[in-house]
Amino acid sequence: MAVSLSPSPLPTRTAPVADAPRRLPRRLSQLAVGLVLYGVSMGLVLRSSLGGNPWDVLHQGLARHAHLSVGAWVTLVGALVLLLWIPLRQRPGVGTVGNVLVLGVAMDATLSVVPHLHALAVRVPLLAAGILLNALATGLYIGARLGPGPRDGLMTGLHRRTGRSVRLIRTCIELTVLTAGIALGGTFGLGTIAYALAIGPLVQFLLPRLTVPGGAARH
Repeated sequence: MAVSLSPSPLPTRTAPVADAPRRLPRRLSQLAVGLVLYGVSMGLVLRSSLGGNPWDVLHQGLARHAHLSVGAWVTLVGALVLLLWIPLRQRPGVGTVGNVLVLGVAMDATLSVVPHLHALAVRVPLLAAGILLNALATGLYIGARLGPGPRDGLMTGLHRRTGRSVRLIRTCIELTVLTAGIALGGTFGLGTIAYALAIGPLVQFLLPRLTVPGGAARH
């Protein structure tokens, strides 16, 4: 999901082609851990009830109007966004499919374990922990170099097709998604602002340290 982020170019350091098969188990395991942790982080941020990232505001808003969990909407929206890749001629990877299948399940599992909280003194640290974990998870799954999430691919696909800057396209997408989410009753608040300000610098710091050397980067 969700994550909608391309904070910095992936490191250009590469390993010999012969090393690629040897590194594949690490890349797959890192991808799996990153996707699970990403779903967990989404659940923690949602449980803070202080507002999530724009896509999760949309997922929450949709869940308020249908008999489906927030995690189920994460999966459905991810699949629908993936369909938009077809006219953009984007090619999904293992990480892309994993993103669609894993995030919503991990998020719902987290929501089933973490209770509703009321004290602000608990909710604020929970929000901070969720954002930090989200940054770590983003670095892990993007650093595995096995394909972007559906929302990231939509952004980069539109960038390639239109020639507009990634920053402009990402801003337009997220403002559209956030507006729709608020209209549907999703929670916009401190968490939304904190996420927007913190996630870029955090991932920019973590991504070079978590990227697996070698292999073709798909982004």
